[in-house]
Amino acid sequence: MQRKIIPAEIKTEVLAKAKGGEKVSALAAQYGISDKTIYTWLRIDTGENVVSVVQYNKLKRENEELKKLMGEVSLALSLGKKN
Repeated sequence: MQRKIIPAEIKTEVLAKAKGGEKVSALAAQYGISDKTIYTWLRIDTGENVVSVVQYNKLKRENEELKKLMGEVSLALSLGKKN
């Protein structure tokens, strides 16, 4: 796959808009850049892990499942100790 060279001015503009709260998916469509590329730029620029909405929702769902499982295990342990 051929890499598309994106001018520094466009990258700066996209990053500013993303940091300003615009949706990455909208910026990706507007500029013809993949959202993965924009998230990579954000991660490099901020030095932090940037999580997409899809990743966030998946992590949130997994966290809820773990909480439920921990509750079930705690209940089973407490019932086992009472008997």
